[in-house]
Amino acid sequence: MKKIGLLVLIAALATGFFYFDLHQLLTLEGLKSGLVQFEEWQAKRPFLVGGVFLLLYVIVTALSLPGAAIMTLAAGALFGLAWGTLIVSFASSIGATLAFLVSRYLLQDTVQKRFGERLKAINEGIEREGAFYLFTLRLVPIFPFFLINLLMGLTTIRALTFYWVSQIGMFAGTLVYVNAGTQLGQLESLSGILSPSLLLSFVLLGVFPLIAKKIVDLVKARRVYAGFSKPNSFDRNLIVIGAGAGGLVSAYIAATVKAKVTLIEANKMGGDCLNYGCIPSKALIKSAKVAHQMRHAENYGLNSSEPTFSFKKVMQRIHDVIAKIEPHDSVERYSKMGVDVVQGYAKLIDPWTVEIQRNDGDTQRLTARSIVLATGARPFVPDLPGLEEVGYYTSDTMWEAFAKFDEPPKRLVVLGGGPIGCELAQSFARLGSTVTQVERSSRIMGREDEEVSALAQESLIQDGVIMLTSHSAVRCEKEGEVKRLIVEHDGQESTVEFDALICAVGREARLEGYGLENLGIETKGTIVTNDYLETLYPNIFAAGDVAGPYQFTHVAAHQAWYAAVNALFGSLKKFRVDYRVIPWTTFVDPEVARVGLSEQDAKDKGIAYEMVRYELDDLDRAIADSAAKGFVKVLTVPGKDKILGVTIVGEHAGDLLAEFVLAMKHGLGLNKVLGTIHTYPTWAEANKYAAGEWKRAHAPQRILNWLEKYHAWRRG
Repeated sequence: MKKIGLLVLIAALATGFFYFDLHQLLTLEGLKSGLVQFEEWQAKRPFLVGGVFLLLYVIVTALSLPGAAIMTLAAGALFGLAWGTLIVSFASSIGATLAFLVSRYLLQDTVQKRFGERLKAINEGIEREGAFYLFTLRLVPIFPFFLINLLMGLTTIRALTFYWVSQIGMFAGTLVYVNAGTQLGQLESLSGILSPSLLLSFVLLGVFPLIAKKIVDLVKARRVYAGFSKPNSFDRNLIVIGAGAGGLVSAYIAATVKAKVTLIEANKMGGDCLNYGCIPSKALIKSAKVAHQMRHAENYGLNSSEPTFSFKKVMQRIHDVIAKIEPHDSVERYSKMGVDVVQGYAKLIDPWTVEIQRNDGDTQRLTARSIVLATGARPFVPDLPGLEEVGYYTSDTMWEAFAKFDEPPKRLVVLGGGPIGCELAQSFARLGSTVTQVERSSRIMGREDEEVSALAQESLIQDGVIMLTSHSAVRCEKEGEVKRLIVEHDGQESTVEFDALICAVGREARLEGYGLENLGIETKGTIVTNDYLETLYPNIFAAGDVAGPYQFTHVAAHQAWYAAVNALFGSLKKFRVDYRVIPWTTFVDPEVARVGLSEQDAKDKGIAYEMVRYELDDLDRAIADSAAKGFVKVLTVPGKDKILGVTIVGEHAGDLLAEFVLAMKHGLGLNKVLGTIHTYPTWAEANKYAAGEWKRAHAPQRILNWLEKYHAWRRG
């Protein structure tokens, strides 16, 4: 009701302004014709006229009414340059702030709620450098001041900041207009003020903050590098530390553009994904899925049978797969590209110097104009009493250790209900282990929608996984050869005996041993970087898991492009990392794939959305493959086909997601997806049918009713 009352008041004041022809007074002709009368009042009661003028200026500006420019001229004519500038400077800033506050009060919540996700980057930019953005806009008069007031009210900039930046930023323009007002009798039109030469001067004035920011950046850099001696020349253009996805792509880009680059890796080329993560786990998942299909061969008209296999052969196949992919990331391949690959441990000595303890025993020092840190992450091991005594495995250590086992662990405990834990729990259950999965929250895969978590949990339970959600691991105990995990649920403790335990409770960035602390490079779980992936030192960048915020191989590769390009060409042009469209897939069966917002995200962030859903049990190919389980769920902007997010649960979900990733990246809506020919019968048709569900929900009923009448008329 308060907002409605304020709107009514503003509307009434604006209506009265035009109804009583007050706007005629705020024209150049009206001002000149009434100038003699104004001067008489000014001579008799200078302070009263000055106060009334200030108040009227505030009201005109606060209501965003036309005429502020004319009133500025009037201030010069009535009060002279000094007093006129003083009055207008404060009146315009106060009025602008009132307009800002009205816009914020009436519209900010609605706009942020509806467009919050799209405004996220703007809000973050305003939070960091809002004063600078506003100052730049205030200095360039081609941007309407009233529009700036209203639009800034929709952002998150502080009102006090808005006021003082406006006070300073509008001063130059105020001075020019008031000065022109002192010569009012010689002005025939506003073009006398807004001449091309004057506008060019304003534009140059507007460029000043950019130049000032560049100078500030140089001063900051000078301060950061104080105490270090910069080399006169460099051994390399770029040094990359870490040969996982982020490091490999960074080195590849540098070599492609003919930069001299050294890539340093202490362990295996290819990093975690090739050797311990993505590749071995997917190879394990495939073997487990075949075993599952053999047990359920009746689904395909065949005789079901219990698979017999050598676990050592299963593990050997995993290592064979790694070996076949290794050449893609090998020292030989990158050396042929022109990358200097050094095997050893790297440490930052200063912002340009890296010391390498080579694996062959030698020590080497290299200098580089820029450095990229791509040191990755490692499994997080909880501080659980007794864990070291009973022994445990992680996704890094299990592949070598399990390769020596004659059979899968009979009783396996998996700590953690995230993607890695779920993938491993299901796979080992399908290979014959009795798997107990322990998750302290109320559901597994907590970043997904509740229905997605429920479907995944149901699938794992059907495969034999004993699911202990809302259970916290308390301690481990060992009595002789018997190993136990003690868990707590609703205040009651219970015991789980096991032969092997896998810790899969998350991963943490590798931050130690690289000299970060010696250089004062800030870390908060990951290396702190700006939008360009620069650390405290503008020539040192971070990419991949060590930089966050996403721990995906494809995101590491994505960041690597920005890190390498900014490192090599940042003095010419820098690029902000684009995180708008990040897909991910959890390779349980059925797969769970997502890009953009989930329903849970949208609700948590208060973002308005519409949802359409297509069930895979209606898809011809899914029925033919006896895999008709899952769905495609699409969130869109209300009333529009613009895609906000997609969740797919089902066979090949990760592959199906790519079409939506492409659509979101390039601003294509569901109408474009629907209008694309999809081969029949394929899984990809599910995307088309999901788009069709949206189209059906938004069918123009009035037009269809007219068409029905038209066709009835045509039938006679």
